[in-house]
Amino acid sequence: MSLALRPNCELCDCDLPADSTEARICSYECTFCARCVENVLLNVCPNCGGGFAPRPIRPRHEWRPGLSLDKRPATLERVRTTYSRAQIAAFAQQLQAMPPAER
Repeated sequence: MSLALRPNCELCDCDLPADSTEARICSYECTFCARCVENVLLNVCPNCGGGFAPRPIRPRHEWRPGLSLDKRPATLERVRTTYSRAQIAAFAQQLQAMPPAER
């Protein structure tokens, strides 16, 4: 199963195309832009409490049969967080001092 490569930041809704180097994901594929992860979320996923890593780029060229952005396209479904900014801030404050590997 490949990553969904969601097309937007779940917080600010900015576009994050499949080749974006600004996309960050947690282990559940929650997707946010680097700006929101650093400045608002404080590297705490508001959904699961985990940390973030840069989202990989799916190759455009089919180097191996069936494995490319054309053969396995990114999803078009936009996702938005259900938490308010105040809830996100409180949650991030609670967990930010703890390294993601220890959460």
